[in-house]
Amino acid sequence: MDITRHIETLQRQLVAAAALGGKEAQDIASRLATALEAAGRLAILEALTEAAGEITRDLAPGAVDLRLRGQGVDFVVLRPPGETPAGTARVALPGADEDDDASPSRVTLRLPEALKSRAERAAAGDGISLNTWLVRAIATALEPTGPAGREARGSSYTGWIR
Repeated sequence: MDITRHIETLQRQLVAAAALGGKEAQDIASRLATALEAAGRLAILEALTEAAGEITRDLAPGAVDLRLRGQGVDFVVLRPPGETPAGTARVALPGADEDDDASPSRVTLRLPEALKSRAERAAAGDGISLNTWLVRAIATALEPTGPAGREARGSSYTGWIR
């Protein structure tokens, strides 16, 4: 996604609004619009990053990453191993209830310190919180196995949203 057109729209709207104040105000707004380009890009990137974080929380154990490419931004959809691509049949978990993911529940988990440290390093390596990493690990472990279930571990899917 190229955010340049969004920045240019914002600049045009600023100059158009200043036109109501006369030629001098319009000239000042034009100079300000150019100076505010970097701040506008940063604000848009922060909003997109926040949106990707919210989508990732709802998508667990999958994720959405934001990647910068030149003047644009790309969304990368990371599916967990074994997730069925869109448009194909998905095998339901035995006894799974549609309301399972309706609201989060709190659980106390006691881990040996060494295991907790390893999990924290893995989560940090993935750029996610320990909680999100644990939710993904549990969801992956509970997926059905066999030919109708997930593919071999180590498979991954990457997709681009435009």
